[in-house]
Amino acid sequence: MKVAIVKLSALGDIVHAMVALQFIKADSHSPEIQIDWIVEERFAEVLKNNPDIDNILTVNLKALKTNKAGIFAQLKKIRGYASNNYDLVIDAQGLIKSAATAKIIGKRIAGFDADSIREKAASWFYDIKVACAYDVNTIDRNALILSSPLGIDISTEQILNKKPFLFFNNEDPQIYDYLLKDRINIVLVIGSTWDSRNYPAAKFVKIAEALQQNCLVIWGSEQEKASAEWMAMQSDLIKVMPKLDLNSLKALIAKADLLIGNDTGPTHMAWGLNRPSITIFGPTPVSRVYQTDINKAVKSASIVNPYKLDKRDYSIKDIDEQEIIKQAKFLLSL
Repeated sequence: MKVAIVKLSALGDIVHAMVALQFIKADSHSPEIQIDWIVEERFAEVLKNNPDIDNILTVNLKALKTNKAGIFAQLKKIRGYASNNYDLVIDAQGLIKSAATAKIIGKRIAGFDADSIREKAASWFYDIKVACAYDVNTIDRNALILSSPLGIDISTEQILNKKPFLFFNNEDPQIYDYLLKDRINIVLVIGSTWDSRNYPAAKFVKIAEALQQNCLVIWGSEQEKASAEWMAMQSDLIKVMPKLDLNSLKALIAKADLLIGNDTGPTHMAWGLNRPSITIFGPTPVSRVYQTDINKAVKSASIVNPYKLDKRDYSIKDIDEQEIIKQAKFLLSL
């Protein structure tokens, strides 16, 4: 059986969906299943080297926002994927653009029903419709949409006992210059897509000073880099990492003793690698993650409506750093 998964973005969402692959491939009813994954090219590297993915097929639909003429090249590319003759295409994104992509690629399409997604019109493209409330845990939703159309059940217990599913190869050797053998290595994720999701840089500095370990700050934009450099000026315990591609980022997180960060892709990668982590939440729901013995969450006092997130909710800035320090010390003591 040949299956294509359409999950274009974003980084954290892709990670949360990837967990299902190991259980699909291990299911006794689908040992010969071929799984291809259609993804935005800038996120393709997070999928690479995963033994449960047969082919990674890229698109660049994001670029169409600034280059409308590129639509013809993208359509040609997507139509080319249809020649693979998939038995089933699963749209795990639930957006009109992902549903349309799935429809071009295959004839039999699965996706969420209209009551389970924000862009309800996307469900018009689907032959198989899966019901799952939008406010259900994000990881559970992803596992369900990928497994249910295949007649496979993935339990909470299976996910809690998952194997690491992010893999790297030929990573940037520079990362090993920053990882110390005689100190605990802590990765700090200070950026995200909205400013209101970012924990204050000054409080990250206080956390570093309290823990007295080797703290490595990763960044993805010039603004984040500037913030990281400011943090390093405040504490000798903080070092700014060079810009890393996703392959080397996976390697760094895999080697770290702890990751502390905002609700964003690199933070969720720690969960995918089975590394200890603390995710800091403000205007987004804690139901986006699984909390485990080694993966903890700290949430601000604000009440979040998962159906309508409030980008003006800056309550993350009010979280006492002592709460995070306490959790960090606990995880480092395990």
